Amino acid sequence: MSPILIKTIQFFLSLSLLIVLHELGHFIPAKLFKTRVEKFYLFFDVKFSLFKKKIGETVYGIGWLPLGGYVKISGMIDESMDTEAMKEEPKPWEFRSKPAWQRLIIMLGGVTVNFILAVIIYIGLAYAYGDQFIANDSLKDGVYVNETEIGDKVGIKTGDKILAVDGKPVEDFNKIFIELVNGNTFTIERDGEVIEKEIPVDFIATLLEDEDKIRFLSPRYPFVVGSIPEESANKDSGLKVKDEIVSIGGDSFTYFDEAKEILQKYKGQKVDLSVKREGSGQVQIPVVISDSATIGVGLGGLSFADLEDRGILKIKTNTYSFVESIPAGIDKGVSTLSGYVKQMKKIFNPSTGAYKGVGGFAAIGGLFPSGWDWPAFWNATAFISIILAFMNILPIPALDGGHVMFLLYEMITGRKPSDKFLEYAQMIGFFLLIALLLFANGNDLYKWLFK
Repeated sequence: MSPILIKTIQFFLSLSLLIVLHELGHFIPAKLFKTRVEKFYLFFDVKFSLFKKKIGETVYGIGWLPLGGYVKISGMIDESMDTEAMKEEPKPWEFRSKPAWQRLIIMLGGVTVNFILAVIIYIGLAYAYGDQFIANDSLKDGVYVNETEIGDKVGIKTGDKILAVDGKPVEDFNKIFIELVNGNTFTIERDGEVIEKEIPVDFIATLLEDEDKIRFLSPRYPFVVGSIPEESANKDSGLKVKDEIVSIGGDSFTYFDEAKEILQKYKGQKVDLSVKREGSGQVQIPVVISDSATIGVGLGGLSFADLEDRGILKIKTNTYSFVESIPAGIDKGVSTLSGYVKQMKKIFNPSTGAYKGVGGFAAIGGLFPSGWDWPAFWNATAFISIILAFMNILPIPALDGGHVMFLLYEMITGRKPSDKFLEYAQMIGFFLLIALLLFANGNDLYKWLFK
């Protein structure tokens, strides 16, 4: 099965689950408060449905347009824009006849379910799999900046130890990237000196110029030969895969990044390499350094576990009992939501350039693994559930947050907005959502065509 098909299946499986549960968050309190629900739909049924069945007073169905889903609640101006019933006198079973506090609970039900679902998934993942990560404070000799242009932009050099972002220590090395994206300042240790730096306001725009370079940092690693291409000038030199190069022309080094500097010194020359070879000790190999300062070999052969064995870093493993997994899952849900809020703040600030990274369905689909990896699938589903919760609570008419905003206004002032006002607000919100949808998916299309 092709990776694209696997991603697509996972995307629709996750989206369907999240939409159904979100709408259940509205449906259940509506029923509890004896409010009539006319429709419960997965996807939108513009003109026709793929499936529908009426059970009791509610029609359950599947639409053909996979842009979301909805419950149609009697006596409520919603995405269906059915305003005819609003011209009649309110009925006891209608949404508009219920007390404001009941209407508020009904409208908050969807986002509440989305957040709780994400927390439940994180609890399950913590209990079933625990956490395994590279301990950031264990990097013996700091980080390797493999994209110097980006490193120079933010102010990080090879050998720096990144201590904190916005004053908060970073425990997991892999989280440094997202913390730098969300943060404003960071703290490093360089040559024994602790330095605090500001993250450039347009740092995100720099990353988005070439998304293949986003992970511009890695742990430092030795120069181990992973492959020797047939076209390499040194294919017959005696070098072997898994050889570790420790000296070039008599200049010794520990890490590959140090070797790169030494190679510049010997480009275009013949030199001897000292290599460590399993079972043979240290071996001398004569090679030719190209004019571009390369030996003509591929890197590889060492896993993070190998680097741990060499004392370069430490892999930390956290396991949780069921009871311990509950606060761990809650903490993960809260921190994920907090991080997403920080990203949205950057997006709404044009000077950051973060709006260029807004993505639509293709970007969301890219969150899923290209193979059937259930922990990765559930991680992506939990993250998307957090996104849905946050996006739906935004105070935009046509979203749950818009309805909540008007309900809070009613509860505070004691005055209910008119049905005509709510109708116009719903239309404006609908057009705003269409514009956002076109922009996000237009970004996806632009990246596919030009990047």
